[in-house]
Amino acid sequence: MSSSSSSPTLNPTHRLTLQEAMQNPDPFPTPPPSPFPSNPSFKDRFLIFLIIFASSLFSLLVFLTLSSSSASLTYATLSSSSSSSSSPPSSSAPHIPPDPFLFPTQQSHRVVYHDNNSSDPTPPSLAYLLSGSKGDLGRILRLLYATYHPRNQYLLHLDRFASQTDRDQLALKVQSVPVFRAAQNVHLIGKADFVYRKGSSSISFTLHGASILLRLSTNWDWFISLTVDDYPLLKQDDLLHIMSFLPKDLNFVNHSSYIGWKESKRLKPVIVDPGLYLSEKNVMFYAAHKRVLPDAYRLFTGASFNILSRNFMEFCVVGIDNLPRTVLMYFANTASSLSDYFPTVICNSRQFNKTILNHNLLYANFDTPPKEKPPPLNSSDFDVMVRNGAAFATGFRSDDPILDRIDREILKRHRGKVVPGGWCLGGFGNDTCSVWGDADILRPSPRARGLEKLLVGLLSNGTFRSHQCIYE
Repeated sequence: MSSSSSSPTLNPTHRLTLQEAMQNPDPFPTPPPSPFPSNPSFKDRFLIFLIIFASSLFSLLVFLTLSSSSASLTYATLSSSSSSSSSPPSSSAPHIPPDPFLFPTQQSHRVVYHDNNSSDPTPPSLAYLLSGSKGDLGRILRLLYATYHPRNQYLLHLDRFASQTDRDQLALKVQSVPVFRAAQNVHLIGKADFVYRKGSSSISFTLHGASILLRLSTNWDWFISLTVDDYPLLKQDDLLHIMSFLPKDLNFVNHSSYIGWKESKRLKPVIVDPGLYLSEKNVMFYAAHKRVLPDAYRLFTGASFNILSRNFMEFCVVGIDNLPRTVLMYFANTASSLSDYFPTVICNSRQFNKTILNHNLLYANFDTPPKEKPPPLNSSDFDVMVRNGAAFATGFRSDDPILDRIDREILKRHRGKVVPGGWCLGGFGNDTCSVWGDADILRPSPRARGLEKLLVGLLSNGTFRSHQCIYE
């Protein structure tokens, strides 16, 4: 599981005890008693010095060990409250490294599985933040199975509208899957956040999740936040294969400087999100007066779903530039601000405004007025959705038959199982991934060509540069 496996475990320290210091018998015979007992011999003085030195050394070692154990316990407690299940394994449990069969190149004795002459680059790693709410236990597990790959990192969150029982059951379900335990890449947030999608607490939650993932692993390349309304349209082998040929600093963000109706409905009204200051569910508070738009930076609008590079997430979470925090303060009182925060930050940053691709690789039903939420997808949307070439889609209802069709025809996934990939070495059927090998082995399917075609169109013919943060 997550935070216990990621917490640092101290190696046992050899403690020099007084018994060890005195266990070797003296090779010299004991001299006769001195006629001057008030004046001890040199050997007696040496023995007393040895006892005092051994006692002091033992006390020092005990102090250092207790201090280190205290620091480890403090870290484990912090980790379990922010990035683990509510009942993680003991922090004193030994750290178990990931399965060497999944990650052979991470071992001290390296085994080369790939052809050295191969032109294929090393596959990237994705960091997924998967979130749900009350009654979404089954949906978030299904989303985890559908997006799973041992190379990726996963952080699961059921918000405070869900019960603690659901979070406990989610932890037990994750712990029961052998490959999750072997790869040690599925983590849970035990101390849940309130997330109001129509407020600004969704930004706080997203940044919280990103900061945990940044601490959990130093190896992932892109950050993807999915809700239970989203679902993949590609196997992870297909997605990782295509993204391995892309620059690691590329950001997939829908954005536009045309604000339109959002100016009067979202950006000028002042709201107070109860998720930021109340511990119980409450209604959104709207101020009577409106504010002017900022002129210290330009506002950009987009979508709540983005695929963001690790460098950009570090810039937003721990960067020394104050722009992300300044923009965050403005959007803290803005309705539905998650769709505007990341486009505004990235387009006002000289460091990142040339790394943006004006497409988030997400399919949604766009045949609706922009003011309205896209209607749920159904089986009639399947063919158009697949031909689009996007990596993900949004607007799915719980257990809709279209999800079963995606599992059956695209992901080749059985109920309650992960999507088979190149790392699966078992036979065909339900137990394909019960035996695993090198996670770096990818077996992309022909459906990867749809995403490749989409990206080629976005990156060629001047489309890429001409659609980057244009101020209209």
